[in-house]
Amino acid sequence: MSSLGGISVIFDLDGTLVDSEPNYYEAGRQTLAEHGVPDFSWTDHERYVGISTQETVADWIERYGLRASVEELFTAKNRRYLELARSSTRAYPEMRKLVELLAAEGVPMAVASGSSPEAIEAVLTGTGLDTHLRTAVSADEVPHGKPAPDVFLEAARRLGADPADCVVLEDATPGAAAAHAAGMRCIALPYVAAQADAPEFATAGLLLRGGQKEFTAQAAFDWLVRSEAPS
Repeated sequence: MSSLGGISVIFDLDGTLVDSEPNYYEAGRQTLAEHGVPDFSWTDHERYVGISTQETVADWIERYGLRASVEELFTAKNRRYLELARSSTRAYPEMRKLVELLAAEGVPMAVASGSSPEAIEAVLTGTGLDTHLRTAVSADEVPHGKPAPDVFLEAARRLGADPADCVVLEDATPGAAAAHAAGMRCIALPYVAAQADAPEFATAGLLLRGGQKEFTAQAAFDWLVRSEAPS
């Protein structure tokens, strides 16, 4: 019997398992420049951390008064992102270590992300994380993206797990809110340090205010063992 009992673990992808936000920023910057928005900054990008690409480009249309359709912008951004993702995505070393620790215990694991199915596959394959993370859900496959709970609930369904037995790892406020709405516990490690005091993170079972700098696989594993849900 695993020391983690009946726990299942669901990972957000971007900013949690892998450092993909620089690639998303660059793909967005290039796409917007092509549509007449030349000064999209990293600070501008930070407001989109944690929400789906579809919702991101829909907001661009409204915010920047773009004439392009959601589908056109989504396709353009996704194409650029996939080119970057296949060649230059880095998995966080401590996250990789946690995945390996959980795999050794036979813990059911899934990825639940706002990225497209193609982007998730490119990143997991490119980093080798697909060896252990074979269940993945994209926000494109459910009615609503984060902060709605849909993507996490679908991940739990595919794992055959009760939401109450699931623990989510998240770096963004919409994801922390989605985990709470799904009735799941959450380990939160804010990607944007200034958001550590956001009310969405206050619902996390474990909040690592320093984000990835503070995260260690062993500490997260030990917390999971201590917090095992009653069956």
